[in-house]
Amino acid sequence: MGCCPPVTRTNWPSITTVPGASNEVMESCFRWGELLVDRCTRAEYYLIPPSDGSCRMAIQSGALQRPLAVMMCRTLRTISPDATLLEAARLMRDAKVGALLVHEAGHYSGLVSESDLVRKGMAESRPAQETLVRAVMSSPLLSIDSASSAHEASEKMAEHGIRHLAVSDEGQIVGIISVRDLLRYFKNWGGL
Repeated sequence: MGCCPPVTRTNWPSITTVPGASNEVMESCFRWGELLVDRCTRAEYYLIPPSDGSCRMAIQSGALQRPLAVMMCRTLRTISPDATLLEAARLMRDAKVGALLVHEAGHYSGLVSESDLVRKGMAESRPAQETLVRAVMSSPLLSIDSASSAHEASEKMAEHGIRHLAVSDEGQIVGIISVRDLLRYFKNWGGL
């Protein structure tokens, strides 16, 4: 690109400037969250390595800063802690979701996910028709504020080794966000 100077590293240790088109993906090895700046358009990108490290993806940083309120699922799918794992699995399948909020005595006491069903249920040889959700659910319920960013949600998920978070607003659960929701949002927003 004739208008752009060569790639340079700025004074900030985590920022690199990058010439080229907005959809250009750098093939260098970058650590999680490294910020790149296209010097022609001034667009900002975060480079995110996939788990196998084989290639790098650029996500426009603006998408990472959007509040969760614009990307979360507002439909709260719930289940009783006294339901069976089979009932939970069927409800997830029918609703096409990967997790259910566990609702008990007027409040949310936890969350049960596909991972919980597999790791704490099936892998432990627990019969799905007899084992109750309360035996495998993740509790207490982890949540994040609806004004938090996608970046903050992904950091919290990584910190706790989970794929779903309840989203709260003024202490009330108003939605749920999953890794799948984040990826779908970034794809639709144009960052991936």
